[in-house]
Amino acid sequence: MSTRSRVILALASLAMLLMYVTPIWRITLDAPQYPEGIGMYIKIHDITGIKPNDLHNINGLNHYIGMKAIVPETINELKMMPWIIGTLIVLGLLGAATGKRIILHLWVGLFLVVAIAGMIDFYLWEFDYGHNLNPHAAIKVPGMTYQPPVIGAKQLLNFTANSWPYVGGWVAFFSLATGMVLCYVEWGRNTMKRVGS
Repeated sequence: MSTRSRVILALASLAMLLMYVTPIWRITLDAPQYPEGIGMYIKIHDITGIKPNDLHNINGLNHYIGMKAIVPETINELKMMPWIIGTLIVLGLLGAATGKRIILHLWVGLFLVVAIAGMIDFYLWEFDYGHNLNPHAAIKVPGMTYQPPVIGAKQLLNFTANSWPYVGGWVAFFSLATGMVLCYVEWGRNTMKRVGS
């Protein structure tokens, strides 16, 4: 890899440290009875309310419609994610330090697998919470499910659910996109060397 590519790979890897200190996803619920909205942050190792009582309020609403409570301590992905991201950071820095293209390609490939698996897992997690409802719930609407969108906005009864990446999530997307561009640039550079020789 060129010196420039190695520096950019190192910066893209180090940028992912922000995922440890800022949420990666943000889900909000807007409704007339909550004029300021309620919501939660999904962090690399935790889920918290945007405001101090938001997660408690969300769990209260979930209880009435039969959804399970969101208990961060029981979500295994929150225990694994810091280690997975840490591995990606170290691998990216190793690629930058050695300058080996194979490590760059491995980093991007592994990152893609993690990103795709993470989005599928997020969808399945939301599906489970939105569909597996307690049949004895106080409020039952025949045929109604409460799965929020993975990304975007969706109407759920009188609530509008919004789900979007937050700072940590955008950093992850940026780092992955940077790695993919570096793969293309390095492939082009390598091809030009072979043609020149």
